[in-house]
Amino acid sequence: MKIGLFFGSFNPVHVGHLIIANHIVENSDLDEVWMVVTPHNPLKKKQSLLDDHHRYQLVLEATEDYPKIKPSNIEFGLPQPNYTINTLIYLGEKYPKHHFNLIMGRDNLNSFKKWKNYDRILEYHDLYVYPRVTASSTIPELINHERVHLIDAPIVEISSTAIRKAIKEGKNIRPLMPYRAWSYLDEMNFYK
Repeated sequence: MKIGLFFGSFNPVHVGHLIIANHIVENSDLDEVWMVVTPHNPLKKKQSLLDDHHRYQLVLEATEDYPKIKPSNIEFGLPQPNYTINTLIYLGEKYPKHHFNLIMGRDNLNSFKKWKNYDRILEYHDLYVYPRVTASSTIPELINHERVHLIDAPIVEISSTAIRKAIKEGKNIRPLMPYRAWSYLDEMNFYK
């Protein structure tokens, strides 16, 4: 099975995340997309970052109606701070019949060579790269690499930061989140 790993803090998850995940899984050779909730770095205290299990629950609620999109808390049990290469090694050992690949915005491709063991990642894993409005006009060095696949996904300008700000200001953000995730967030009074 070919899995795309879509990492994020998902603080909170919103329809933009689902649009990208769904577009990639439906328009590529991936069988599933796992939305990997990145854990809170214990060395960095961010009051606006929900606890790991709440962010995971939001992704679980958001993906319930999408059989090819799965929530993942796989990094919660890994030593922190964690690097993507460690997650890929762990997943390869835990799921030897799966082939794991990365999903990232084009802006991340510009800095990919700064990632720990980026060359080893590229040796064994493909990168599925979607466009971003914030991407610089610089053409990433790796854009023509055989393991880099540019996905013509819709550009979605929704940010978790803007959602948190709008909630704090008492605005209605319900159309920006999958209903179940919004309902959980609202019930728990998050970000208010």
